[in-house]
Amino acid sequence: MTGITREKNVVLVNGIPAAGKSTLTHALSQRFGLPVLTLDSLKEPFMAGFAPVDRQRNRQLGCAAYQAIWQTVAQAPDCCVYLIDAWFGFQPRDVLLQGLQQAGVTRALELWLAIAPDEAVARYQARLSQRRPGHPGAEYLPELRRLAEQAQPMAVGPVFTLNACAPDEAAASAWLQRQLARPATSSARWCKPGAAPVVERG
Repeated sequence: MTGITREKNVVLVNGIPAAGKSTLTHALSQRFGLPVLTLDSLKEPFMAGFAPVDRQRNRQLGCAAYQAIWQTVAQAPDCCVYLIDAWFGFQPRDVLLQGLQQAGVTRALELWLAIAPDEAVARYQARLSQRRPGHPGAEYLPELRRLAEQAQPMAVGPVFTLNACAPDEAAASAWLQRQLARPATSSARWCKPGAAPVVERG
């Protein structure tokens, strides 16, 4: 990918479960040739190794995988831009800020997949038979609905919002290209408390 500054950037592909993060992440990775880190891909081998996994252990493994993501980013060269696929809202915003700081991230760009409660529930329910053991089952659907009603982007930097029902991958790609071609205005801009992020919609 040409035209990218040598600052350490990450792209947060964020949204609640069943919002379509993996599909968008894969498309962007193929388009730009960027490496991918996903919370589930780091967590699921351990879920299989420690089976059976209950909800509490699932969350513990998720927190460990979250830390592994930032350790991996910290070891990467500045020119390496990771696409990070996760529901970042499962932990407080301060935990994300701490991870970004520890990894030496200059700027965090966010692609937010907004999804309606009914659509989120329908998608999750349709995929129950495909979920690996240890992930929440049908009992999670009421909680997911409440989550969809309240969820917001992490907004630690520029945000581009997509409609999860019909995400405009071309618009997201163009936005990402523009953002990565620009130098960051400050090495710590994303972690300034109270800083208003730039939010765009696709």
